[in-house]
Amino acid sequence: MTSAELSALGAAETDDVTTIARLHAQGVSPHAIASRCRAGGPWRRLLPGVVLLDEGEPSRRQQLRAAAFYAGAGALVSGIDSLRAHGIRVAPRHQVHMLVPAHRRIHSQDFVRLERTSRLPEPNVLQGLAFAPPVRATLDVARRERDAQRLRRLLALPVYYGLCTAEELRTELDAGNQRGSASVREMLRNLGSMGETYLQGLARELLEVVPLPPPVWNVTVCDAQGRPIGVVDAWWDEVALGWQFGAEVQESDRPKLNHLALTAAGVVLVRTAPDQLREQVRRIAQELTSAFANAARRRRPKVRALGSVPATV
Repeated sequence: MTSAELSALGAAETDDVTTIARLHAQGVSPHAIASRCRAGGPWRRLLPGVVLLDEGEPSRRQQLRAAAFYAGAGALVSGIDSLRAHGIRVAPRHQVHMLVPAHRRIHSQDFVRLERTSRLPEPNVLQGLAFAPPVRATLDVARRERDAQRLRRLLALPVYYGLCTAEELRTELDAGNQRGSASVREMLRNLGSMGETYLQGLARELLEVVPLPPPVWNVTVCDAQGRPIGVVDAWWDEVALGWQFGAEVQESDRPKLNHLALTAAGVVLVRTAPDQLREQVRRIAQELTSAFANAARRRRPKVRALGSVPATV
């Protein structure tokens, strides 16, 4: 093949990553592959049998593609990379965690850690790569996490983002490999149902499509004298707009901390029943946008928020 033909082998659908077997099938000789993969050459070997058709450092996406080629048919990307693919904002780790069928006889290499399993889940195919579902990916990481704070945050993240429930995590934990499960089970027990975390995850997803600045979460609103008058799940301090969608919607009969006290103090308040967060997204988005505009037009009341939590996780 000519140099131009060799350069044209890269394909967007495989992120310029391919296998030696595919190159052979396309007519590239072993000598040509070896020559182009030498130091300083236009290609580089990423893993046994896997080639990057570029001389630069591979991107994370290219590493995932290389890991999938190396692991073979039926393998899934799990762990942190699967959570990232499902929209959870977590930093990548050095190794790509791959689940492979139990009968496959290959070994971990460089940036790829292989885990043989007889319980391969149904894949979620995203942009041409097969990923483990969030509940499985979370537990694959959690069983190896030794830091209690990181473990708690890790278990809460998929629930926070609305990708699974705490009960689904418990069910998967009971069904899977029990190695390293004791601390995970204890943490899930301490976290309880995480229902409020799940609702906040749905609310966060909803706000991504609403043209509003990010709120702060879980704040107590006080009057001008600093006395608590109510609790809101999301708060836009610049206009004194509050949003209740969790327990406060259902427990509004407390005399000192309820929605009546908030509205009496001048807070513009949007109240959403928990079951509406997924079923009436468009209506809620319109309601929040309209409420923010109304709140911005009036004089801001003399209230302030305590105990605010930043919008980012």
